Amino acid sequence: MNQFRKTELAAATGIYLLIIFMLVARSIGNNVFELQHEYGYKFEHYNQVFDYYKHYLLPLLAHITIIYAAFLFIHARIVPVYLERQRFFIGVLLLGGTIGIVFLTIMIAYTWYFGYLFGVYKTVRGVYSHCVKYAFIITTFYSTVYALYYAVRRLYFDFVHRNIITKPWFREIRTELVVILAMLVLLMICMAGEGKREMIVFFFIGIYYGFIYFICQYKTYPNYERHKNKRELARELVFISLTGFVLAIFIALVDRHLAQIIIPVMLAVYAIEIAVILPISWWIYRARHQRTIAFKGLQKALDHSEAGLDFLRWQINPHFLFNALNTLYGTALQEKAVATGEGIQKLGDMMRFMLHDNVLESIPLDKEIAYLQNYIVLQRLRTQGSPDILIEVNINETNCEHEIAPMLLIPFVENAFKYGVSQRNRSRIAVSLSCTSDKIYFDVYNTIHLNRSSDIEDSMGIGLNNVRQRLALLYPDRHELSIRETGTEFFVHLTIQIV
Repeated sequence: MNQFRKTELAAATGIYLLIIFMLVARSIGNNVFELQHEYGYKFEHYNQVFDYYKHYLLPLLAHITIIYAAFLFIHARIVPVYLERQRFFIGVLLLGGTIGIVFLTIMIAYTWYFGYLFGVYKTVRGVYSHCVKYAFIITTFYSTVYALYYAVRRLYFDFVHRNIITKPWFREIRTELVVILAMLVLLMICMAGEGKREMIVFFFIGIYYGFIYFICQYKTYPNYERHKNKRELARELVFISLTGFVLAIFIALVDRHLAQIIIPVMLAVYAIEIAVILPISWWIYRARHQRTIAFKGLQKALDHSEAGLDFLRWQINPHFLFNALNTLYGTALQEKAVATGEGIQKLGDMMRFMLHDNVLESIPLDKEIAYLQNYIVLQRLRTQGSPDILIEVNINETNCEHEIAPMLLIPFVENAFKYGVSQRNRSRIAVSLSCTSDKIYFDVYNTIHLNRSSDIEDSMGIGLNNVRQRLALLYPDRHELSIRETGTEFFVHLTIQIV
């Protein structure tokens, strides 16, 4: 929030300096007598003496400066220090005082700006009444605009900002907006010596080019990347270019002289669009697209190279191995080594899977299922002496002839046993898996015991984060992971669509 407020203040300062520069540059770059005639014709009409600086430049400078200063004081001091901290008494007093100063400054400035009214009204009081009404309207307008801006800004930070700030496209669009705004400011500076109408026209032409760029960058070209239909691409480009007719109507309304040459102007606008804007936009899009593909490829390769080691460290740790060996040892004493051999075999199969299959890009789903079943068998051996622990497994391997990335399913099962089993309370774990011709459905349910429930999400650590990242990389837009937790239960549902 503080960083955004600094950006706002910097933008406000930039706009203020730009307006001041344009006002001063116009007075320097043009003959003062021409300006006298251009802005003082009303004074001449009512037999009043006009001075460009006293009746035009200085009142506008005072107007712009008081609005800028009021914005800085309200937005950087009154709102964050008083109003947002609910110190309303002092905040409202300062706000009212600031608005009053703005009103008085504008009123006084416009008694000079509207100096020709002294030749219209019979009394001085009539002129002042006119300026008071005008200052009241202008002050009310600025107050309303700021209130609306603050409301939109507050809604954005409350409901939108946290959801998009981490998105890569948000950072890209933010950078591009800054560049486009900088170009518009530069254009305005270059046009400072020209007429006001010409500046407005060029400004809106720049806005039009920015609109074309963003539509192509984030809609038209991505659509073409999917359908690869050049005719469809041409139709979309022609359609969005038709918005240029709105620009033409605006230009015609701004200046009658420009309306007479609107066809050559629009031809020049379209020529620059075709020769410069569209090719540059396409080049930037292709460069960004190729960079994204390369990044995803590198990230995928990094995932495959590190995921196996991460999971090996996460799964096979001394705690698990000692538990397994202690379980096998106790079982050997009780059952004369009958179950010990089975346990050792299951553990060996699991070790073999992690050492060999886990490093592959994909494996048959039945191997992943075998690993799950071996893990559950070992856990059953550990908990078989506890009648209050219920373990349900429902794995239907029909239609499960799919390939899958290794070690995607086991983290959820291990989490269920790690946090769903209690020697003191009734515990239940349920694992189910089924397939269709193009999808894999996987569900895990386990009880939660109050002394552990608050730590489940944090304790999964690298396991859950790793699975989420791998799913996003390997099955983008082709998986659904739903995790729900109540005070006593934990549910995981995973659907993977196999192409």
